[in-house]
This record gives sequence, structure tokens and C-alpha cells, in this order.
Amino acid sequence: MLHKTRGIVLHSFNYNDSYVIVQVYTEEFGRVSYLTARSKGKKNRVAHSFFYALAVLDLEVEHQNLREIQRLKEVKICWPPSSLLIDPVKSTIGIFLAELIAKLIKDVQPNRMLFDFVFQSIQVLDLTEKGYANFHLVFMIHFCRFLGFYPDSTGYNKGMFFDLQNGIFVSYKPSHPYFLNPDDSFVFNLLLRMTYENMHTFRFSRHERKAIIGRILEYYRLHLSDFPDLNSLEVLHAVFG
Repeated sequence: MLHKTRGIVLHSFNYNDSYVIVQVYTEEFGRVSYLTARSKGKKNRVAHSFFYALAVLDLEVEHQNLREIQRLKEVKICWPPSSLLIDPVKSTIGIFLAELIAKLIKDVQPNRMLFDFVFQSIQVLDLTEKGYANFHLVFMIHFCRFLGFYPDSTGYNKGMFFDLQNGIFVSYKPSHPYFLNPDDSFVFNLLLRMTYENMHTFRFSRHERKAIIGRILEYYRLHLSDFPDLNSLEVLHAVFG
């Protein structure tokens, strides 16, 4: 049966000499792997140039609940990018976030709020002309809301420790080793106040930004036992410094 849905491209790879598998986070079906022919013939209504990281597409697909790999029938661009493909910094951020999403979202069930968050984030990244160096930091921390472990900043005062294991600020040093010292906790609290609207007002050095990413990923790993390393992380660090 054919269905129409919007989808966000996470990853694509060659399946064999004839087919490509595209991993897509869809609005209607959650995360799905689609099989599509590599042929460039006139009958093929799927342009593989559409399958870049975070591409937002209108899809016509076959979908059978018991099938692990579904089939793409037709693909159209839903959000024509204005700068995401031509700006090397934005495209690197896109590759990093696409890998992050792919590693975090395993669910085949749809989540409209999560889809809307990712879609709107892509639009912000594409349309923001300057001051987006902190974009991926905002995305990473707010993504925690959908994973179920968004940090609680209630009652924060300068000098507190951030307990990474429990996701809260505390006035005493935790008995376990998974915490931030007061200086790093101050920066982490700033991070929780950042949004796409005000991210340009926060100034971090490249060293500080790299350290913040490391802390967020540490926070992920404490709450997701099977969270793997990200292959694109070093590329992201290289672009920013």
C-alpha cells in the first residue's frame, strides 16, 4: 500500500551494485530504512542527489509493518535549502546532527513533536545568516527533552555542582565521579538558557565549545548505556578550530 509522508534524511549507503538504502526519520512511521534503485533512467522517480544529511523530503512510499526495509516510490524536495548545502560549516553541523539523531532514534513509532522539532531546527540552521556557532549546542541540549532526561536547572545558584548522573544542580559535591565543578556548572547553566533566538549572544571560545560538546555527550552516555562514538565529531571539531 502506498503512503505519503514527510521525511528527514539521516544516512544513505550502497546496499549492492543496484540498490541504495536510505535511513529516514519520517513523520508518519518514525525511523525507516528505504530501498531504492541506483538507476538514473527516466523511469526512476527518485533522485539520489536528494539524500544529503538533514534533507527534508516529501515521500511516496510502500509500507508494510512486518517488512524491515521499505521501498521508496517517489521523492520530492519539501524544504529547498538556501545555504545548508553551500555553507561548509552548516553542512558539517548537518552531518553531525544527522549522525547524532540516527544514533539516538531507534523507534519505529511516529513522534510528531520530535519530528516538528527537528524540522524546525533544520529551517533555523538553513535560514540563519550569522551567529549560528552555538546552534548544535542548543540542538543537543534541547533534544534531551525528547529522550526523557532534560536537566533540571530549578534553584540553580552560582557555586553549585551539576550532578550529571541525576541531571540536577546540587550545593554539595556528589559522592560519585559524574559531576561538573562549579565553574563548568556555571557554563552548563548558561547552556540551558540558550535558544535559537538568543544563541548569538553567548560567546564561547573554540576550546570551550569543544569541552561543552564533550560534557553533553558524557551526559548522554550516562543516561543511554548503548550510546556509541560519533564518527563525525572530529570533523566538527576541525571545522570549529
